[in-house]
Amino acid sequence: MSVGLPLSAQANAAGQSAKPDPSASVLGEPVANAKTAKKLKALDNVALIGHRDVAKGLDFYSQQKEIALGQSMAAQVMKNSKVITDPVVNEYINRVAQNLVRNSDVKVPVTVHVLQDDTVNAFALPGGPFFVNSGLILAAHDEDQMAGAMAHELAHVACRHGTKNATKAELMQLLAIPAIIAAGPGFGGLGAEEAANIAIPAEYEHFSRGDEEEADWLGTQYLWKAGYDPQGLPQMFEILESEQQQRPGLVARFFASHPETGQRIAVTEKEIATILPIRPEYVITTSDFRMVQARLRAIIKSQIEQGVKVPGGLPPAAAELPKVAGPPIIKH
Repeated sequence: MSVGLPLSAQANAAGQSAKPDPSASVLGEPVANAKTAKKLKALDNVALIGHRDVAKGLDFYSQQKEIALGQSMAAQVMKNSKVITDPVVNEYINRVAQNLVRNSDVKVPVTVHVLQDDTVNAFALPGGPFFVNSGLILAAHDEDQMAGAMAHELAHVACRHGTKNATKAELMQLLAIPAIIAAGPGFGGLGAEEAANIAIPAEYEHFSRGDEEEADWLGTQYLWKAGYDPQGLPQMFEILESEQQQRPGLVARFFASHPETGQRIAVTEKEIATILPIRPEYVITTSDFRMVQARLRAIIKSQIEQGVKVPGGLPPAAAELPKVAGPPIIKH
């Protein structure tokens, strides 16, 4: 599967100017396509990020109750998982996450932890606890791809998908609601129950297809707003597809419960090309990202040498995806 061209490369390939049409704007924010601008909804308008209600819908959980629920769930995850305490790794991942939060619709404080888990995954709990697996950090080829997966998960928090799903379950009177049920599947589709070895009732194990599609699109917006190449998210989908072929046990349920990978790549790339404003340059990766990847690999290698059993062992270094012509790339 080929990597999608950045927006300006698409325009150049078609013999068109990469500059946005000045008439194609909403509230002063240019968008990629003039026809799109005329019918842009609030959910699609990046000028309104942080000033719109993306969590509309029936929800029995107040924000205070949501935060308490997330804290309870996070305590279980922390107790039953191997948490990476390296200050350099944690500071970097937290910095990336908080940059995305500042450029999102999330209304709650987000606390970030890194788990030593070879599952290619990240998951955000209701009310703000956010976990990023070492497997995701090491599987990404560039920072924008890792950030894309993180942005997708933050979109679930912004939309309050977990508590809204729990509300639906209460209405259906299926089961009592334990603290863990709203965790959702995580970006890779496995979620907190895999990280913490906690069973989640099947009725609560997956977000709906509609939830995932919404998180894909809002996550792409947050990625763009934070300055990253929005193509990072569809590229991460391609990485997951490759991981599924090479290590099916780690991401298989992602493909069973989420929109089909090729479809979500096509949909996301269409939204990027027709809605997102064109930026003159994007952040693709940084030296900090490379350093943290190397540091994580050194931590895992040291544990293996000391006789510590590490599930999955030391993963191979990620091969870089082929680069295509596009906007200037900032590499800090």
